[in-house]
Amino acid sequence: MISPEHFIETLRNADIDFYAGVPDSLLKNVCAYITDHLDASHHIIAANEGAAISLAAGHYLATGRVACVYMQNSGQGNAINPLASLTDKEVYHIPLLLLIGWRGRPGVHDEPQHVKQGKITTGLLNVMGINYEVLSKEEDQAIKQLDKAVSALKRGETFALVVEKDTFEEYRLQHPVISTYTMHREDAIQVVADAIDERDVIVSTTGMISRELFEYRSAKGEGHERDFLTVGSMGHASQIALGIALEQKTRRVWCFDGDGATLMHMGSMAIVAQHAPSNYIHVVFNNGAHDSVGGQPTVGLNIDLTGVAKAVGYKNTYRVCSKEELESVLKTIKEESGPSMIEVRVCMGNRKNLGRPTTTPEQNKMALMDFLKR
Repeated sequence: MISPEHFIETLRNADIDFYAGVPDSLLKNVCAYITDHLDASHHIIAANEGAAISLAAGHYLATGRVACVYMQNSGQGNAINPLASLTDKEVYHIPLLLLIGWRGRPGVHDEPQHVKQGKITTGLLNVMGINYEVLSKEEDQAIKQLDKAVSALKRGETFALVVEKDTFEEYRLQHPVISTYTMHREDAIQVVADAIDERDVIVSTTGMISRELFEYRSAKGEGHERDFLTVGSMGHASQIALGIALEQKTRRVWCFDGDGATLMHMGSMAIVAQHAPSNYIHVVFNNGAHDSVGGQPTVGLNIDLTGVAKAVGYKNTYRVCSKEELESVLKTIKEESGPSMIEVRVCMGNRKNLGRPTTTPEQNKMALMDFLKR
């Protein structure tokens, strides 16, 4: 495997010292090294991948130096717009180094939300005219590939390095996110799930939240027909929930969101508020980190999410930090007209034996649609 230190130092020697991106589990070791060894003005964990491309463009405009943008391949969709309409050689011609984690690579077992994206990862790069290499796990060969990438960058070309699982040696954050909150996200999810009415539905965001909700239903011997598990499409659960709420006015729709997902497309909160569904409750479990992909920090605990929700037009907003506060707010909020937000501040971490949904996305969809007909 490749040493993250050697990789980043090689790029530093090539005058690449600015990084922006959204963390990915396949890149967590090199992302952790970047976080520990670059200051905040040279490493920005962006709200979404398109924003990371734009940050890199701004850096190039200010310095004339190429930046590195990292992402999971699922984030290519967010990145395509600025790659095609901002940095492309037929527009502003701004070269970039892309570091892309290859989830769902054909022939490698992965979760269903990664299968399609894995098939089209390199094809999207081809369509956009971006040359790439699948980064070798042999360090000597990888350095040769970096030399090839740097040569392309010097010619003004954008170049991508596509990264498979187990490419980088392990490196752990030396300064991880430290939370003073004691409530665990899984416990908070269970409290909310227990409080909803039988006709209510939940739309849960990608990552640990959907996995923890699924396991809780299973542990209680319940079905999963009331829950839509948004296993992919990070940042879009709130709009799925809105689409349901507007057509299912006689039942509450609960959106279980994370801080990273909420920040990724935070403008969606304004759309929820504009349409003002009285049956909409937005629950954001906020631990200030991209917990499922290495614990890289978000700005979630540094901003006033409830203040943002209030400013864009949510009718009721609450922040809770304990089980007792959460239980009290749940009693109140069910008597109020929404849209409403509960920000639940929780600590980092999850059970090591946490499983994944055992139903397929198609089965999940059909069960929910059947339930919504009742």
